[in-house]
Amino acid sequence: MPTPEQRLAELGIQLPPAVPPVAAYIPVRIAKGMAFVAGQIPMRDGKLIAQGIVPSQVPPATAVECARQCAVNALAALKAELGELARIKQIVRVGVFVACTPEFIDHPQIANGASEFLQQVFGEAGKHARAAVGAPSLPRGAPVEVELVCELT
Repeated sequence: MPTPEQRLAELGIQLPPAVPPVAAYIPVRIAKGMAFVAGQIPMRDGKLIAQGIVPSQVPPATAVECARQCAVNALAALKAELGELARIKQIVRVGVFVACTPEFIDHPQIANGASEFLQQVFGEAGKHARAAVGAPSLPRGAPVEVELVCELT
């Protein structure tokens, strides 16, 4: 089976440098064989790829792309901390926050942007428990934020 880095290459994805924290926290905390990844927003090339509320300001399809980028950024943070993604035994839980209007109810479809990407990279080990919730706003005006919990080898 290919390594996660090989799968990323097959998918045409090169991990960016880890996004530095914007406040008083660290990107990854290792505890008792688990890696807890702080919430990641959809930064690409140093800026948000979208900003605003779903669906009034950000179309759902763009929010799905944002969720995927958040997961890419989470893997970049893990790679910076672990050295290699092969140390990840499985993705345990994914938390997805969607900045949205009160009547928006399709949070799970937005979260699939992150979930399906992680399953593409890690296969069966990428399947996870998940929460997808709405929020009135997110840091820096991001439409989506994603956090991960991973079991390590």
